[in-house]
Amino acid sequence: MSGRGRLALCAFAATLMAAGAMLPLVEPASWMLQAALLLAIQSGVGALARRVPLARPLTVAVQALVTLLLLTVVFARGQAILGLLPGPEAIEQFGQLLNAGAEDVGRYAIPAPATDGIRLMVIGGVLVIGLAVDALAVTFRSSAPAGLPLLALYSVAAGLSGGDASWLWFLLAASGYLVLLLAEGRDRLSQWGRVFGGAASAQARAAVGFDSAGGHPLAPVRTGRRIGALALGVALVVPAALPALDGGLLGSAGSGDGQGTGGGTISAVNPLVSLQDSLNQPEDREVIRYRTNATNTQDLYLRIVALDQFDGTAWKSSERKVKDVPDELPRPDGLSPSVGATEIRTNISAAGSYKQSWLPLPYPATKVQINGRWRYEPTGRTLVGDRGQNTRGAQYSVTSLLVKPTPDQLAKAPAPPAALLREYTKVPDALPDEVRNTARRVTKGATNDYERAVKLQDWFAVNGGFSYDTQVQSGTGVAAITRFLRQKEGFCVHFSFSMAAMARTLGIPARVAVGFTPGAPRSDGTMSVGLQAAHAWPELYFEGVGWTRFEPTPTRGSAPEYTRAQSPSGQPTNPAQPGASSSPTPSAAPSAQDNCPAQAKRIGECGAAAPQDILPPADPGTSLGTVLGVALAVLAVVVLPLLPLLWRTRVRARRLGSGGRTPADAAARTLAAWQEITDTAWDYGITPDDSQTQRKAAARIVRLGGLEDEAADAVHRVAGAVEQVLYAPEPRLGTGLADDAELIRAGLGDAASRGTRLRALLAPRSAIRVTWAFTARWATLTDRWGVPRWRLDRWTAFLRRPSRQRG
Repeated sequence: MSGRGRLALCAFAATLMAAGAMLPLVEPASWMLQAALLLAIQSGVGALARRVPLARPLTVAVQALVTLLLLTVVFARGQAILGLLPGPEAIEQFGQLLNAGAEDVGRYAIPAPATDGIRLMVIGGVLVIGLAVDALAVTFRSSAPAGLPLLALYSVAAGLSGGDASWLWFLLAASGYLVLLLAEGRDRLSQWGRVFGGAASAQARAAVGFDSAGGHPLAPVRTGRRIGALALGVALVVPAALPALDGGLLGSAGSGDGQGTGGGTISAVNPLVSLQDSLNQPEDREVIRYRTNATNTQDLYLRIVALDQFDGTAWKSSERKVKDVPDELPRPDGLSPSVGATEIRTNISAAGSYKQSWLPLPYPATKVQINGRWRYEPTGRTLVGDRGQNTRGAQYSVTSLLVKPTPDQLAKAPAPPAALLREYTKVPDALPDEVRNTARRVTKGATNDYERAVKLQDWFAVNGGFSYDTQVQSGTGVAAITRFLRQKEGFCVHFSFSMAAMARTLGIPARVAVGFTPGAPRSDGTMSVGLQAAHAWPELYFEGVGWTRFEPTPTRGSAPEYTRAQSPSGQPTNPAQPGASSSPTPSAAPSAQDNCPAQAKRIGECGAAAPQDILPPADPGTSLGTVLGVALAVLAVVVLPLLPLLWRTRVRARRLGSGGRTPADAAARTLAAWQEITDTAWDYGITPDDSQTQRKAAARIVRLGGLEDEAADAVHRVAGAVEQVLYAPEPRLGTGLADDAELIRAGLGDAASRGTRLRALLAPRSAIRVTWAFTARWATLTDRWGVPRWRLDRWTAFLRRPSRQRG
C-alpha cells in the first residue's frame, strides 16, 4: 500500500475511533454502521481524486460534493431530484430534520432515540469531521492539525454526556490520532529512502542514532513517541485547567470555575443532569422573578416540562406534535366544573442569562401572553420555542388556575379513560418485583387510589426513613430506583421518579414534572426564583381533577393541602371572578395592596394584588461590553486573514498610480513599478535577489515564472527602463509601466498552479515588508532612546531579508 493509502486508512480509522465517543449518546447504535459506510465511501472518493491527480482544493470539493449526495440519498431521497441531486425541496427537508434534531436533543435524556433528526446530526457531524481529517492529514499531508477536528468530535460527545464520558473513548480517540501521526512520520521517512550504515560498533550506532538491527534511524521514532506522549499529556491536563460549562434545562451556565456569576449558557441533553447541577451551584443565582395576584404562593410551582415515558433506562418526554399558541388554552383534561379552581394572573420575567427552550408556567395555564416564536404542546400543556426561540430575557403574562380539590373528591374519583390508563401506567418489564412489592406494602390498607397516593407521599417524605442529599449519583432507570429504595438517600429526582414508578405499578396514571418551586418573596412584593429552586415532582391523574401534584421530597417545596390530614373536606369554593379593574395588561400603577408589609404578603394575609409590570431580574445576562468584545473578536477573525490581501492591493495601486509630472516623479514611478514587479514575482514564489542586476533579475523572473511572449518582453522592457533611470546620463523615461506590471502579473498567474495563485492572493509573501518597516522604525527609536534592541531582534531574526538567493 502506498504512503497516501496508509494515511487515508489511518485517517478513516482515527475518525471512527473518535466517533465512538458518541455511541453512548444515541441508541440503537446502528447509526454507527451507516456512518462508517458513508465515511468509507467519502475516503475512497478522496483516494481516487488524489490518484487522478486533482488539485488539492478540487479534491476536497469533490469529497464534499459526494458527501452531500450521500446524505441526500439517505435522508432526503424522496425530495431529491432523481432521488440523488439535492434540490430546493431536499434542502428544505435537511432544514426541517436539523430543527427536529435540535428539539430532540433538548427533549430527550441520554441515551436519546435515533430519530431522523438526531441521526442526521450525528452522521453528518462524523462525515464533516472525517472530511476535515482526510483533507488535512492526507490531501495536504499535515496530520498534526487533524487532531483539532478529532478533539472537537470527542469534546462534543463528552460535553453532551455531562462530562461522564468513559475514559475508554478518550483513549480510543487519542490512539487514533497517535496512529495517524506515526503513519505520517513513517511516510515522510520513507521518502528519504533506506538509510545504509556500516558495521559500526554499538556505541557508534547509538551515537549516530541507528538501531542494532537494520540500520534505521531511531531518532525520528523516538521523537514521534515523545510528541505522542506530550500530546496525550496535554490532552489530559488542558481540559482539567479549562473552565467548565454548566447549565441546561433548568440552569443558566456561566463561564469560569463555577464560583462566579458568569454569563454564558449551554443547553444540556439530559434535564436531570442539569437539575442536579443547578441544585449544587454554590451561588443561588436568580433566574426568574414574578409578581402574582395569588393570595398564597406555596402551590405556585413553575412547571417546565412533563416526563411521561418510562422505558426502564430513563424517564423521557413523549414525542408529540405542537401547534400555534391559541388565544385561550383549552380547559385542562379531566377537570370537572364541580372542583374548586381560582383564576390567577402572574407576570414573569426571565433573566438574561437563563436560556432554555421550554417556558416556565404555573400549571394549568389557561392563557399566555408572550412575544416570540413559541409553540403549544397540548398534552403536556407546555410552550416550547421554535427555530431557536428561548427564554432569555423573556417577559410574559400567564393566566392560570389554582385547582383546589378536596380529599373527598379525590377519594371518590371515577376510573380514568382506558386509553389514558394504558399510556400512563406502563412500566418496563425490567422493573424489579421489589418495586411492586414495596408499593403494595407501603399502601397496604388503603381503599382507593387517593389514599394509596398519600401513603406513598408520606412514606417518602415523612416516615420511610429517607434523607435528602443532592450529591447522590443521578439516575432514573430501574437500577437507580432500586438502589434508591435500598439506600434511602437522594434528591428530588429519585423521590419523584420512584413514586411515579410505584404509582404506576398500583394502576395509578403518573408522570413527572420538572420545573421550579415557588421561590422566595422580596421586599417589593415580587417572588425571586433561583437556580437552587430547580425541582422535580410527580403528577398523578384523578378523573374530575386532572393531573394533580404530590410532594414526596422531604425539605423541598410544600405538601399540597389536599394531602394533609388537617385538610378541610368542605364544599368546593366558587372560581374567583376577575373584578372590574382586572385587566390582562399589567398596570404600572401601584395598588393598595402594595402597602401591605412583606411579612404579611408572605403568609397571604393581604388579599389578591393586581398584576404589575416588574423589573427584570438582577442578572442582566450578557453585558454590552461582552457583546462588543465578541463582535470585535468575530470581526478580527474575519478581517485579519484578509489584511495581507488588502495591504498588497493598496500598495499596488499606490505604486502604479500616476503621481506628479516632473522627471523626478517619472523616475520614481519607474522604480516603483519595478518594485511592484519584483514583489509580484515574490508572491508567486520567486524570492528576490538584491545582488543581481536588473537585467539578470528580469531573466530570472522570466525563467522561474514560466513567462512567455508579451509578459516576458514586458519584464525586460521595465528592467531596461530601470537601468536607464539608474545609470544613463540622460535617461529615457519608460511609458506604459503600469500596463506592463499588470501584464506580468497576469502571466505569472497563468503559469502558476491554482494553489500558488490562491497563496499569492490571500497570503502574499511580500507582505513581510510591513514587519521589516516596523522593525526598522523600532531600531530607530531604540537607538534614539538607548533601549537594548536584542529583546525584539531575538523574535524577528527569522524575518530577515532574503538577499543573495539564487534561482
